[in-house]
Amino acid sequence: PRVNTIIIQNAQAFGMSTLYQLRGRVGRSDLQAYAYFFHKNDAITEQSAQRLQAMADLHELGSGFDVANRDLEIRGAGSLLGTEQSGMAAKVGFDLYMRMLKKSIRQLRGLDLPVVPRSNVLLPNNEGSIEWDEVKEGDISSYLIPESYIEDAKERSQEEGIARLAESTQQLVEVTGAWRKKYGALPAELQNNLKALHLHACLRQLGIDVVGLDESSGDCLLRSPGLRPRHWAMICSQLPRGAPPKGLDVVFPARFSFSDDDTEIKGGKQFDLEELLTNQNYGEDDEEWDALDEEEVEAMKEISSAMNIRSLSEIDMRNYPRFVVKEMGKSVDEGSRVDALLKVLLPPSKVVFQKQQRDKEKAKVAAELREKRELIQKQKKDQEKLSSRRIGYQTY
Repeated sequence: PRVNTIIIQNAQAFGMSTLYQLRGRVGRSDLQAYAYFFHKNDAITEQSAQRLQAMADLHELGSGFDVANRDLEIRGAGSLLGTEQSGMAAKVGFDLYMRMLKKSIRQLRGLDLPVVPRSNVLLPNNEGSIEWDEVKEGDISSYLIPESYIEDAKERSQEEGIARLAESTQQLVEVTGAWRKKYGALPAELQNNLKALHLHACLRQLGIDVVGLDESSGDCLLRSPGLRPRHWAMICSQLPRGAPPKGLDVVFPARFSFSDDDTEIKGGKQFDLEELLTNQNYGEDDEEWDALDEEEVEAMKEISSAMNIRSLSEIDMRNYPRFVVKEMGKSVDEGSRVDALLKVLLPPSKVVFQKQQRDKEKAKVAAELREKRELIQKQKKDQEKLSSRRIGYQTY
């Protein structure tokens, strides 16, 4: 307890909290205590100089909180609250800043549609379905690829698995292109079966988990629990004329559009994209935004249970966002409904896929830049350590 002096070498290499704790190891009695911080003049950096200056300034009893604040100022609080992104976060306050950040993220996230692992198509006579009705024990044959096209059963099953896992229609085209080179021209039966896979790829891209015909109206309803007005506005902005495909309407229940009635966007007609993207009704009340978060969680639960239903009567279709193809059951002949759906779903699904690919490329570039930055910082620190061994000490 009577020790009253501590000498710290290479003080520039220690963090603020370490320096503060080391200094506190002396001065625990009634004797005046002294802490000497030695640093190597050529090895000191701007931040280490600021830390040492803080140690010199903040020496009063109970200055721990001030030391922590000064350390936060020097190092920043990471990319979330640091100056790189937050700007004037300290002036507006943390709570208000988080509210503003939350709203901005929602506006910028764009096409963050929930992932739909499998879509349930409930059209009459299993049209558009890629499910097997019956699978015989030990049977590894493929419904998609005819035996006459790929004779080997194991190889045929593997190739179908590759096609089923395709994330987009573009990837399916690449797969079938490889088949043409390896096995020859695609037979008509295979081409018809592939349309169902193209349809399911579109459905997954647009977050559609259930498709079926409304028996009373003949409308084809495609439920997309995670679809929001901002998603559709951004998709349509990338389509020709900035309008949704003709024949494909979208309905958002009132709870998602903050209005008294459902919002219906007609296919083939232009609408105010800016108003949909910057709707003032997404207002100032945090409870509305928290409610949206809860709705998205519920949407994911609905998606996960969609494969268990056998008819639209088992779900509350009108309580969720949905695409509508009017009177398809009456105006489109059986056997041609997959083609009709592909006609209206292909353009928006391609927009989603292309946006996701661009985002992946940006993320890849950002990760590479981060790795390079970390490598440069590591090399710099190694160089500082090496230099510190070669030069003498100097009292700060």
